Amino acid sequence: QLQLVESGGGLVQPGGSLRLSCVASGFTLDGYAIGWFRQAPGKEREGVSCISSHDGSTYYSDPVKGRFTISRVNSKNTFYLQMNGLKPEDTAVYYCAADRLALSCRYYQHYEYGYWGQGTQVTVSS
Repeated sequence: QLQLVESGGGLVQPGGSLRLSCVASGFTLDGYAIGWFRQAPGKEREGVSCISSHDGSTYYSDPVKGRFTISRVNSKNTFYLQMNGLKPEDTAVYYCAADRLALSCRYYQHYEYGYWGQGTQVTVSS
């Protein structure tokens, strides 16, 4: 069974940090593009960051650029999202996703990813 399992969400004060993890089981992430998405109440799911499979290039959305870092450890079949300088507007359910994408991951929308984690809540509040 192909599965992505997330962990690491929680409640943090503004300016704080969290690291989200996503572990794949049932398949190897080698050769897959990976991404992080988020969805706040009443809003559409949006892309946060991704790593392309063909060249390892990374992409960050403008709201998180300079604060978030995406990484992957293929030997652990795991990828991460390090989130620093968190702001209240970062509050959302965060999802990890993976799929075989031919082009740079920045060109793909959330509905083009086939494998998803269950989501983890991140709340930034004082």
